[in-house]
Amino acid sequence: MDEKLFELGLQQRKKVVGAEYVEKNLAAADDFSLPFQEAMTAWCWGFGWGDDTIDLKTRSMLNLVMLAALGKMHEWEIHCNGAINNGVTKEEIRSILHIIGIYCGVPQSLECFRHARKVLEERGLLEVAAK
Repeated sequence: MDEKLFELGLQQRKKVVGAEYVEKNLAAADDFSLPFQEAMTAWCWGFGWGDDTIDLKTRSMLNLVMLAALGKMHEWEIHCNGAINNGVTKEEIRSILHIIGIYCGVPQSLECFRHARKVLEERGLLEVAAK
């Protein structure tokens, strides 16, 4: 593994999804999953997120759309938090969800709206929905 890319990836990963989340995942890794955690940190976060060609906010917006298209809702929720950390606003998230509805289908957009609402409520960016 490229140690330089891993260190860059670790910085980027912590910046986007939060140091606590990253440290918890790395601490939970064992001899079975640690090689993947290290490779993913170096490749995805070091190589993929490690240059400044595209700003972090734009990368986050792209990620939300791609993860929605794949239907990876657990990751979508993590990256929704990361997008907010990178400056994506509630209004921009709503617009992204509209695009998801057009290109990925209304059911997928509705699923993303549910996850976005949860994230926005947890972060105090949206009033808690009446039950």
